[in-house]
Amino acid sequence: MDSERTQQQSTEQKIKSKDLSRQRSQPPADIPGYQTRRFLGSGAYGEVWVALDQNTGRQVAIKFYTHRSGLDLGLLKGEVEKLVFLSADRYVVQLLDVGWDADPPYYVMEFIENGSLEDHLRRNGPMPVGEAVELFREVVTGLLHSHNKGVLHCDLKPANVLLDQDNKPRLADFGQSRLSHEQSPALGTLFYMAPEQASLEAVPDARWDVYALGALFYCMLTGEAPHRSDNAVSEIDSQPHLEDRLVRYREFLARSAAPSRHAKLRGMDRSLAQIIDRCLVIDPEQRYANVQSVLDALMRRDAERDRRPLLILGLLGPLLFLLVALTFGWRGYSRAVEDSNRMLFLSAKESNGFAADFVAEAVARRIEGYFRLTEEFANMPEVRAEVSKLKSEIAELQTKLVDPNLSDSERHSLRQLMTHHPARQALATLVENRLKESVRPEIASWFVTNERGVHLAAVFDTPADESPVGGHFAYRSYFSGLPDDLPAGTQVAADQHITDTYLSAEFKSSATNAWKVAVSSPIYIDGEFSGIAALTVELGRLGELLGQEQSKRRFNVLVEGRTSDRRGVILQHPLFSEILGASLTRRSTHSDAAFDAQAKLPDEFSEDVRYRVDLDHWDPDQPYQDPLGQHPQGGDFQHAWIAAKRVVALDRRTADDEIEQIETGLVVLVQEELRSAIAPVKQLGDWLFKLGLFALGVLTSVILLLWFFVARAVRDPDERVRKLGGAVTNTTSLHNMETVELPNVNANAKNP
Repeated sequence: MDSERTQQQSTEQKIKSKDLSRQRSQPPADIPGYQTRRFLGSGAYGEVWVALDQNTGRQVAIKFYTHRSGLDLGLLKGEVEKLVFLSADRYVVQLLDVGWDADPPYYVMEFIENGSLEDHLRRNGPMPVGEAVELFREVVTGLLHSHNKGVLHCDLKPANVLLDQDNKPRLADFGQSRLSHEQSPALGTLFYMAPEQASLEAVPDARWDVYALGALFYCMLTGEAPHRSDNAVSEIDSQPHLEDRLVRYREFLARSAAPSRHAKLRGMDRSLAQIIDRCLVIDPEQRYANVQSVLDALMRRDAERDRRPLLILGLLGPLLFLLVALTFGWRGYSRAVEDSNRMLFLSAKESNGFAADFVAEAVARRIEGYFRLTEEFANMPEVRAEVSKLKSEIAELQTKLVDPNLSDSERHSLRQLMTHHPARQALATLVENRLKESVRPEIASWFVTNERGVHLAAVFDTPADESPVGGHFAYRSYFSGLPDDLPAGTQVAADQHITDTYLSAEFKSSATNAWKVAVSSPIYIDGEFSGIAALTVELGRLGELLGQEQSKRRFNVLVEGRTSDRRGVILQHPLFSEILGASLTRRSTHSDAAFDAQAKLPDEFSEDVRYRVDLDHWDPDQPYQDPLGQHPQGGDFQHAWIAAKRVVALDRRTADDEIEQIETGLVVLVQEELRSAIAPVKQLGDWLFKLGLFALGVLTSVILLLWFFVARAVRDPDERVRKLGGAVTNTTSLHNMETVELPNVNANAKNP
């Protein structure tokens, strides 16, 4: 900033005079009543010394006009006259005394101990934005006071702003100042001087000081004047004459880009940057019209900053409210849906439990009916008589049929002989009649065996691939009374047989290849075990009871529940009906028998563990996954279900004439589609979700509309004018401070 001096001398002259001044150790003259203490500095017209007022004891600054060759006493008197106008103004360094007739002339002013703003910036560097704004506001206020009294400073720069003991700014050096009605030009300092001011024919204008304010503020923030660089200074100083330097200065500013370094500073806001930008506009018509406009802009910025918390609260408040409402609304919605789903799940589980109880009880009652039927048949005198007759008439044939050493051909021949033996025809007729007279259409067959498990007579409701008559089936659980069938052909002990009516394990019929269970009852003749009478029910037909009026959304399933290697095998399922080509509701008469004779389920349903129910890890409080949903044809069962299971148990009377429950090994499942059960909640949830989205859209629209009107209400009116039709062009100064241009401007004023 050392070169920021009023344009009165060439650079070489200024440097020379500065060096000469710094070499001074004695003041140019002794002034009565003042004791000079030390040299303070020099300027275009002379030098400044610090002195002591011997009357009051306070320090003062004495400015000696030692460069008499360039001194215009008229200008000196003009400066004094303007300082008189500004007397008692706390923003201006006060004039205390004047020595017109002294040699050299001088005047005495207040001494401001903290030095100039230029010194402060040199010592401490650029100022923080907040501190710079407060100091700048004081400078603007002081300059406004000056303008209100008709004085234009015309040479505002950091060196001409002094800082008092409170670091408050005081305007100094009114050597280039002009009254508002004066027409003589006044030159300022390069890079602080408005481009239109850099002319010997320029008429003073309040907008000169506006430009200088912007340059001063820019320097406070960045540490250097706008547009200033070593190359710029060299380019301007390369011209030998003042007028040429001024022309070069104007041209340089005209082609330079607008300063932007200040806009990137930390803490800079858009309003403040716009104030600086508008002060530094090259075209005076685009600049603030006067200092009052600059102060108004600062006040508007202050008002905006004061409103900012309220605006932020007004803008972010609804958003935060909306966010909180959304958060709690979503949590409430999710919790309500979750609780409702859970309640429906529990309600459906309880309902399915009741249904499973009913179905299990119905199956148990049906099986008990089978028990009574077999017991009645086994105890019929005709049956006992025929079994006894066969035992004596074809005893040898029956004995041969259980010989394990028979070849297949021999066994086949013996079975054929047994099938067509006339002695068994009466028993066969009894068995056939029993099936025909049966009131249970689901009964698939009736048969009678001897005491060794050889079939004596058998009848089926569907054509059989091979008659079981003559076959040795003692390995079946319906004969042995064991929990499971033994391997085919296994020889069992003579005493290994049932002693009471018994429900067998499920087995695959050797005649029809269908899965069945048998209810068998022992035949006793004269207290001796002589065989069994039994009926069989295909599990698909037993499932007929489970499948009454069912749909794919809610149905019953029968599962093997015995503790064996077949535990969890699904015995009846709607998928089986689909695969077999008939629904469970279709069977009500024997008319489907021919069809079912040809229908067989793949072995994978009983052999592949993937298609079994995991009864050992059953969790009734969790959605159930149907294992048949994994089957290629089980896509309809792949989703989640609400399931309840019940064990089928029979009430049997003990020897003590007490009723006890005997588990049959069958388990009933009632499955209900989860998505169907919670469909009402889902529909309500979807409706509430859509309603919430609609409400969110309405609230958002209202908030945006409010923001729009708030933004319009708080927007800078000058900015609105610029956006609508360009910049404000009214340059009439407050208090008529703009100079009226005269046709003949005195351009012969002395070079400053």
